Parts: sequence; structure tokens; C-alpha cells
Amino acid sequence: MQNVLKRILTVLLMSLSLAAANAADGPVQVHMQTTAGAIVVELYPDKAPQTVANFLRYVDGGHYNGASFYRTVTFENDNGKPWIEVVQGGLDTSSPPFAPIAHESTAKTGLRHENGTISMGRDGVGTASSEFFICVGPQPALNHGAMRNEDGQGFSAFGKVIAGMDTVRRIHGSEADGEAESDYFAGQILSEPVSIISVRRVATDN
Repeated sequence: MQNVLKRILTVLLMSLSLAAANAADGPVQVHMQTTAGAIVVELYPDKAPQTVANFLRYVDGGHYNGASFYRTVTFENDNGKPWIEVVQGGLDTSSPPFAPIAHESTAKTGLRHENGTISMGRDGVGTASSEFFICVGPQPALNHGAMRNEDGQGFSAFGKVIAGMDTVRRIHGSEADGEAESDYFAGQILSEPVSIISVRRVATDN
């Protein structure tokens, strides 16, 4: 009888551990309140664990509260090739509070830059930190193997907008006549950055 109870208890504990692991690795929702409206993104730690953990570190620490969306890239103002359409936001600083993270390419994660995909901005491979962007329409040029970045490694997608694409499009269509630090960004800096009032996790049933 004791052996039977031990087996039942063992199975129960294993089931609880598996459920906890699945819950920990399941999608995480984040709510962004901006002066242009709300955006809700769903993040995928099971596919891009390091990138999601990094983003949530900024969220949970309140670092994005008071940040902004400051850049819009359209087919009309894009100074790179192939052309893309995105909005970019973050701390807009050269000294983020945390170190850059390793690059998780779309070849590894299986994610793609589709309409509403949220992804990390970067310069070289392994330089992503606090800056992120949201795709407006499908952007295959940002995937691994495409040549938006000359190294061919693409960008680290880690989630997707599940509510508020109207807000994203509103930001995307904002006037962009702000001062640019280089010719590459000319015509892309918002005249009036869209403030990110707050960013927080959303409780889900997962």
C-alpha cells in the first residue's frame, strides 16, 4: 500500500512540476500604454528565451516607463535596402542599464517578422539591449538570411502584437521631421516622440 501511495505521489509531483515548467515557458503578455493608445504584445519565452528575459527585465524594473517610440520607417523615408516598415522605441540611449544579449536569430527560434512582430534593434550581432521595433506588415528582409543587415543574421523576433495595431499604425503615420544623428535616420525621427507611459505584464490564465 505504501509503495502504491509513493508511486501516486511521485506521479503527482512530476505532473505538477511539468505543469509549472509549461506555465513558466508559456506566452507572456505585456501591456504598453502610450500617448497614442494601448498596445498588447505576446512574448514567446519557449522560442526566444534570452530575448524575452531581457525585455522583461526592462519591463519588471520599470525602465520602459517614460521611454518612447521615436522612429518610424516607411517605404517613403527608408534609407536602407531592402525597404522595411517598422516603428522603433525604447530608451534611446547609448548607455542602457543592462549589458547586451546574445543574438537569437529567426533560424534558431522559428519566429518570423510578420505584421505586428516585436523584435530587437541592433547594430552588430550580440549588441541588442533596450531598443525594440514593431513590424507594420510582413518584413521578410529582417529574417535570418535576408540582407537588411549586411551580416545576414537578421534580427531577434520574440513576440507579436495581439491588440493595438491601430496604435502602432497611428505611430507609424506620425510626422517624422525630427533631428537625426546621421543621414541613415534622416526623415525617420518623430517630430514629437510618442511617450510610453507604462509597460507591465498582464495576468493570464496560462
